[in-house]
Amino acid sequence: MNFDVILSGGTLVNQDGEGLRDVGIRDGRIAQIGDLSRASAGERVDCRGLHVLPGVVDSQVHFREPGAAQKEDLESGSRSAVLGGVTGVFEMPNTNPLTSTPEALADKVARGSGRMHCDFAFWVGGTHDNAKHVGELERLPGAAGIKVFMGSSTGSLLIADDAGIAEVLAHTRRRAAFHSEDEDRLNERKPLRVPGDVSSHPVWRDEETALRSTRRLLRIAREKRALIHVLHVTTEEEIALLADHKDLASVEVTPHHLTMDSSEYQRIGALAQMNPPVRDARHREGLWRGLRQGVVDVIGSDHAPHTLEEKAKPYPESPSGMTGVQTLVPLLLDHVNAGRLTLQRFVDLTSAGPARLFGMAAKGRVAVGYDADLTIVDMKRRETIRNSWIASRVGWTPYDGKEVVGWPVGTFVRGAKVMWEGDLVTPSTGAPIRFHAAL
Repeated sequence: MNFDVILSGGTLVNQDGEGLRDVGIRDGRIAQIGDLSRASAGERVDCRGLHVLPGVVDSQVHFREPGAAQKEDLESGSRSAVLGGVTGVFEMPNTNPLTSTPEALADKVARGSGRMHCDFAFWVGGTHDNAKHVGELERLPGAAGIKVFMGSSTGSLLIADDAGIAEVLAHTRRRAAFHSEDEDRLNERKPLRVPGDVSSHPVWRDEETALRSTRRLLRIAREKRALIHVLHVTTEEEIALLADHKDLASVEVTPHHLTMDSSEYQRIGALAQMNPPVRDARHREGLWRGLRQGVVDVIGSDHAPHTLEEKAKPYPESPSGMTGVQTLVPLLLDHVNAGRLTLQRFVDLTSAGPARLFGMAAKGRVAVGYDADLTIVDMKRRETIRNSWIASRVGWTPYDGKEVVGWPVGTFVRGAKVMWEGDLVTPSTGAPIRFHAAL
């Protein structure tokens, strides 16, 4: 009964439910769960009054490296992650160069190893050029899977035609992720003028485009008998459609689409500009219904930072995107305390769900033999989110000034106490996440 670390006195939330249990860590893994009051350890962490959760995984972030390190890089983005209680991230392929070849993926893995503060994987972009090889690409070390942009991308990452989508899905064996947007309809959107101080800022009304493209994707996936993951779903109608296709389609929603509605454009203007856009309250409530009914599988932040100077440009020069990885946990804990979801459902959406969908090896649960990835939270702590807390290179959040109840206190990555009470306490130890399909 000797351990490297014992987390003592906390309320553990795992597959057994919720209860007071100690957690013993040895060699980076969970070694024992239960009453460890008589055991010895190199360090005993007092978790009385706190909840011990499986490590939170953010399966959609844009950390901008290589290509736009002035906005974010793998070190700063992962620092934001662990300060916010996130132990693992899946990073997106639209960097420069694109992550669409074995060499580009290996370069990212090398850049992140030992430099990122959390564990990581990288989505590989599916293109017309590599479609026949995605079955090999998705099994490379550090690959989260294949990501396809059906719209709102440029260069070879854009696959707007049915034949191209079908070719990628014909060769995938893992679950492929999709930005489902019909590129042919993007230029047909009608702007909606928002009254108030930002009256010159148009908000796109593209609900029909989103529904049409998702329906199209589902048809192709069913023809190819392929598993798909639909990213950042935003409309009530998409939720209803996807509910009829849960045998092949998993669903992601984001904290900002669950928290904001289109009235935010009056308050913060382009800081609320995202793609897909923040929509009106009807759609936000439709997402919550989908979450309560179990249609939603995971929550990803879609962390996509831009500088304040870029955001200050007049639309459409202002870019879409906001920070999110650091605020994911406090926002969702605030929703838990408001009664919108349970703590167990939060764990399923951010830990067990990603492990189940993407086949992460030894992650997603607090169980003996699993990696000691842990998110420690104070469910009663009342804090105000401030720009000064944000570790992203761009230094801002659309939630500046928002008071929340529930706060990340500690972040353990494979047994290392990386963050405690808002401070980084261990040097970077990030390593590639392993997946069952690539072992």
